[in-house]
Amino acid sequence: MDNRPYYEQIDIENTTKLRELIATLPPFVSTFFRGIEQNTASRTRIAYAYDLRIFFHFLQDTNPYFKSKDLKAITLDDLDNLKVFDIEEYMEYLKYYSNDENDPYGKVNKERGISRKISSLKAFYNYFYKSEMIKNNPAALVSLPKKHEKEIIRFDVDEVAMFLDYVENGEGLTKKQQAYHKKTRIRDLAIMTLMLGTGIRVSECVGLDIKDVDMKNDGIRVHRKGGKEVVVYFGDEVHDALVDYLEERKKIIPVSGHENALFLSLQNKRISVRSIENLVKKYSEMVTSLKHITPHKLRSTYGTNLYKETGDIYLVADVLGHSDVNTTRKHYAAIQEDRRRSAKNAVKLREP
Repeated sequence: MDNRPYYEQIDIENTTKLRELIATLPPFVSTFFRGIEQNTASRTRIAYAYDLRIFFHFLQDTNPYFKSKDLKAITLDDLDNLKVFDIEEYMEYLKYYSNDENDPYGKVNKERGISRKISSLKAFYNYFYKSEMIKNNPAALVSLPKKHEKEIIRFDVDEVAMFLDYVENGEGLTKKQQAYHKKTRIRDLAIMTLMLGTGIRVSECVGLDIKDVDMKNDGIRVHRKGGKEVVVYFGDEVHDALVDYLEERKKIIPVSGHENALFLSLQNKRISVRSIENLVKKYSEMVTSLKHITPHKLRSTYGTNLYKETGDIYLVADVLGHSDVNTTRKHYAAIQEDRRRSAKNAVKLREP
């Protein structure tokens, strides 16, 4: 690993992975990815590639015409000749499929997984149809499954305090976990306090370099989705946790190529997304066994608390980095309902 910024390293890794995936698909697929490159993130394009690979495997697995065709021999004319019922069959196929001998149990998709894969196919067809490279667009005629809104899971206020207490004192951990905790307590508390106190994404936390932290102005520079660079500000509790960690960080000699990373693993390399996910799981399980808390749930917790304190949905959207305020509004609709309900007796019509 070199000393490029983390987000650049990830983009290079994603680009390499995408090229490998495209090389396994029909040749015309590369035209699609070149066409959407300027308007999509590399992670989005990788997700499209995986989804399209499933679609082409479905054709080979279920359609007599494609059974005898090599994947690389499938043409754009073949795509143009598919009908609406072929796409509907694909939707049915997505509920459960198995085309990997190393995965004997197969894959199961619920409504959200099916919707995402069909949305990928719609984007794929739409690109070639708008480019006038095909005459038919059967994917556009298929409706996505109705999605039921999922309950927003987050920590309650008292659970946030309990969670940070467990991170700080390590009570409830096994002896083996406590041995690690002695080495990572200050780092873990800085990470969890920062995420709960700013609402940054786990990838943004992992990508922080030392130079991204401005202790004088209590801000961190983060790279949002799409490459936008912003400064996110934090309060006193985050400030204190970072001061303690930065003192400890000075004593650590990082592995070559990881000198700039803010948060390091026990191997003195930049901490990974998976490692932070595991930390959140470990500490949150001591707080509640009923809520499945992930780093994204810490983000939801921060957003909830910020909205309750300010009532400003646009501020919450801006701080969380949502490009569309409707995304924010959807997540915090239940809180908005509570605020509306609390207003019922706020205005007095006649003095008693």
